Amino acid sequence: MSDADAVVLAEVGMYLGSLAAGDLAERSRQGLALDAAGWAVRKRELTGRSSARWVGSITKATHDQWALARRGQAAHLAWLRGQIASTEARLARPLGAKGDKREGLLRGYASRGEWHAKSRRLHTLKDRLMVVEADWKAGRARVVRGGKRLANTRHYLQAAGLSEQVWRERWRAERMFLAADGESGRRFGNETIRVTDTGRLSVKLPAPLAHLANAPHGRYLLDATVAFRHRGAEWRDRITANRAVAYRIHHDTARGRWYVTASWQRAAAPVLPLEAALARGVVGVDMNDDHLAAWHLDVHGNPVGEPQRFSYALTGSTEHRDAQIRHALTRLLHFARRCGAAAIALEDLDFTDSTSRERYGRNKRFRRLLSRFPTARLKARLVSMAAEQDIAVVAVDPAYTSRWGAQNWQKPLTTPRRKISRHDAAIIAVGRRALGHPIRRRTAPPHPDQSDRGGHRTAQARPDTRGREGTRPHLPGPRTRCVPPGRGAKAGDQGAQHRSGHPAEQQSWQQGSLPLSL
Repeated sequence: MSDADAVVLAEVGMYLGSLAAGDLAERSRQGLALDAAGWAVRKRELTGRSSARWVGSITKATHDQWALARRGQAAHLAWLRGQIASTEARLARPLGAKGDKREGLLRGYASRGEWHAKSRRLHTLKDRLMVVEADWKAGRARVVRGGKRLANTRHYLQAAGLSEQVWRERWRAERMFLAADGESGRRFGNETIRVTDTGRLSVKLPAPLAHLANAPHGRYLLDATVAFRHRGAEWRDRITANRAVAYRIHHDTARGRWYVTASWQRAAAPVLPLEAALARGVVGVDMNDDHLAAWHLDVHGNPVGEPQRFSYALTGSTEHRDAQIRHALTRLLHFARRCGAAAIALEDLDFTDSTSRERYGRNKRFRRLLSRFPTARLKARLVSMAAEQDIAVVAVDPAYTSRWGAQNWQKPLTTPRRKISRHDAAIIAVGRRALGHPIRRRTAPPHPDQSDRGGHRTAQARPDTRGREGTRPHLPGPRTRCVPPGRGAKAGDQGAQHRSGHPAEQQSWQQGSLPLSL
């Protein structure tokens, strides 16, 4: 992009950003008292300083920001109330008391010092709850245009490794507003920010900046051209048919580049019936902290081929983590297409309520593991990306998949040349549950020399058996065949064993040598 184009875009973005900031402040002052008349008044005030099309995009973005802030307030309220309830329950328990899931009792705090610190934290949480509840009732939303994190970085420039000039450039770039919604029937699907099929980009200038126009009808035509590498053919089909396309222009100060993002709404794809999706088998997926384990299963629930692993790293910036997840999911979808499967099965995991310190206490490593595990992002990304490939996503119950998979499938599938891990065995459990098959596999048939040589021994429940996926009933007594001392039928008579002498219970005994002949 030329310097002249960059100057014009920056000036237009800063001017529209100031209008967006003022409109957001006015919307926040209105609170819950919002009606169509108030919205029309705001639009009329802004139309004279820009244009009707820019005002429509600004007010829509304002309402979206306010609604997002309200959803964040609701989630924060629920989190505070949950923290207060769990803290009060643990404070009411004696020190060092163990938890009981059946009785619904939480464990007590370990020491008196921890109990005192948690009691002080409880008062802090209650004070924060009162403030958030007051904002919620008044309809007050706190939004920082440009980002709260970047605004707080202004006070720690040396720690962030930024100069004041670099920070101010980033702040101005984040507060710019260069976004316009599309409209079907208009030329190339957008009258405000227009991109032709040849890649020429032009912007409709606001009324106070009309003197910057270099094209008819108050438009500014950029020298640089636009190219979309991702879904470029689909974008070109939409603009040639004059269908709506929304654009957003943003400036990356770190790279010194300007980017254009195009978006549109696709028609809802027909939902594939479950029977049709599973007709060619399924690709089972086991989600882990650093990789996705996948394996193709046929319609009978048997693994086909070799297990696959798609790694990703959840370190670095948000953009890097998001790119890692997209890359792993792309390879997973390509693997499903190569296998010929039309469905992907994964566990319906949810760790939103399991990352608090009140549940796992001082186990900071496990809490961090659950906090960074992107379950919601993985599922949302996989559903949207699989729809593009006409692949269905089947969510299954995650109960006992890892445990039963390791018990029933890890050892039988292990060969001298292939070592099956616990994650690979969990894939079999996930895939078989999606296909409707029991997880526990059949045992080997009896030997011909046994009494039941005509039958077939099986440890697998029938499909019509209720609770076949439940836990096995607890058998009283020891888990092994060794009877503890003092518990057997002949515990009082230790000499009943076929041993030399009459040993006592606590004395050691050594096996004698075997006779050479009978």
